[in-house]
Amino acid sequence: MIKVALAGAGAFGQKHLDAIKLIEGVEVVSLVGRRLEQARKVADDYGISHATIELGDALERPEVDAVILCTPTQMHAAQAIECMKAGKHVQVEIPLADSWVDAQSVAETQRETGVVCMVGHTRRFNPSHQWINKRIRAGELSIQQMDVQTYFFRRKNMNAKGEPRSWTDHLLWHHAAHTVDLFQYQTGEKIIVANAIAGPTLPELGIAMDMSIQMKSERGKLCTLSLSFNNDGPLGTFFRYICDNGTYVARYDDLFDGKDQQIDVSAVDVSMSGIELQDREFFSAIRERRAPNASVDKVLPCYRVLHDLELMLKNFA
Repeated sequence: MIKVALAGAGAFGQKHLDAIKLIEGVEVVSLVGRRLEQARKVADDYGISHATIELGDALERPEVDAVILCTPTQMHAAQAIECMKAGKHVQVEIPLADSWVDAQSVAETQRETGVVCMVGHTRRFNPSHQWINKRIRAGELSIQQMDVQTYFFRRKNMNAKGEPRSWTDHLLWHHAAHTVDLFQYQTGEKIIVANAIAGPTLPELGIAMDMSIQMKSERGKLCTLSLSFNNDGPLGTFFRYICDNGTYVARYDDLFDGKDQQIDVSAVDVSMSGIELQDREFFSAIRERRAPNASVDKVLPCYRVLHDLELMLKNFA
């Protein structure tokens, strides 16, 4: 039995709790929240015996083997390092960090401690993207271009449930991270050219609300990413794969061809939930004492690209 502490009792933390209920041999024994009343309520709803507002309280519990961090982006790196130094395996939700320096520090701590450190790059696990990946690895497909739209309507600090939250999300360090990593993962190639431009900053949030990113891989594959917090529907991220042998559109776990005909991807893995499959990989890596898919070292190149893009955006400001 792997015993887990989950930090972050908000919308995404609860997605992990729902997923873990479906995974045998795993039990959540501690829940860390920002407000104790809310943490206790969520803990009661999921049958978790311990609730606290201090991550350190959970790390001090000897039965805790692993931690899943669903906390604000700005806390990810420091908390991941704290967990590893306490001898706990850790899965930190995307993004790993919001700076290249912090991302490197997490990777260095993982190498020093030897524990499992995985980052929540869910696109590696969605059945839709897995289906594409398997065909690429089999030599049946080659990507020519990826065209990605990441669109939300977030002019206030709200979470996925439309509830107020205490921190500000970011198009570059969070939402672009999904696509930058996926482009490199699916092509198997290093990004050699990356450009970015951003729209005006919204004073209320202090961030750019619109962004456009272009990338090119070593062998000339292209990726165009459009991001917006100003888009009033439809919401979400939509990936168009333009390949040498067909066009495909991934909408989270579901996949469609270029004619909008749905492709059955139910046999790709044991679940149709990317979050569940991500968590299964984390726990399997712990049991098998191996580096997981989306280990900190495997996703680190993504954060170097984000760093370079951030410098470019500052130079254009």
